[in-house]
Amino acid sequence: MAILVGSDTKAIVQGITGSQGIFHTKLMLEYGTKIVGGTSPGKGGSQVEGVPVFDTLEEAVSRTGANASIIFVPAPFARDAALEAVSHGLNPVVLITEGIPIRDSMDLMACAKEEGCVIVGPNTPGIITPGECKLGIMPSQVFKRGEVGLASRSGTLTYEIAASLSRADLGQSTCLGLGGDPIVGLSFVDILEMFRKDPETKSVALVGEIGGNAEELAAQYIKETKYPKPVAAYVAGRAAPPGKRMGHAGAIIMGRTGTAESKLEALKAAGVRVALKPGEIAKLLAKK
Repeated sequence: MAILVGSDTKAIVQGITGSQGIFHTKLMLEYGTKIVGGTSPGKGGSQVEGVPVFDTLEEAVSRTGANASIIFVPAPFARDAALEAVSHGLNPVVLITEGIPIRDSMDLMACAKEEGCVIVGPNTPGIITPGECKLGIMPSQVFKRGEVGLASRSGTLTYEIAASLSRADLGQSTCLGLGGDPIVGLSFVDILEMFRKDPETKSVALVGEIGGNAEELAAQYIKETKYPKPVAAYVAGRAAPPGKRMGHAGAIIMGRTGTAESKLEALKAAGVRVALKPGEIAKLLAKK
């Protein structure tokens, strides 16, 4: 096991009987992920891909011994679903849902922090430890087991960069999407700390984007703690005009903050190997 998920992860799919829940449950099972149950009120007693469905999360956890959750629940109800997962001790909780109201996300993150639970997302492609466990919607064929830890604010760039790493014979320890909403459960600093402690991870790739200050905080952390592992980074959105949201709710430049240039400068100053194109990440990490 690298970080957060591995071969001992036993997951519940909340919202398993919806179209996305059914589709991705099948793919996660095919990858070898231990999906031990699902929830869908009123549909208890049925099955999805051989996985038992329960009316309540309490029953699902008690009957299956699950220790993690992945959520495919519509935005208006996602907060309550995630809070229920946190209250039942599931960790991590992978929140795929996009567009959750900001106040709901604030409440959820505060509760999760208090309970010591890791929320991956919201608006995330999920997390994968190649060869062991996939809790998410990412195309598993682009990932390969190895020693590069990958954390990204962009789903599609996660896949693109993982594919380029795999082609360069640079496998990955764990890859995850932080999420594209303004408020998410994990920061780059959180992930860097996890990868720092993980003996399987020998180097780290960060994929940022415009908006917020997550990349600048990561640069500060790397510099101040003399981060012991090589780090390469790519920041998307260099051509984005100020004040216009680009793809993600959290990807917006306001005034002089959140620009790609400010992020790249901070990362360079911290000794991070900076890529100007996604495909350069593999080349930078291949250098000794």
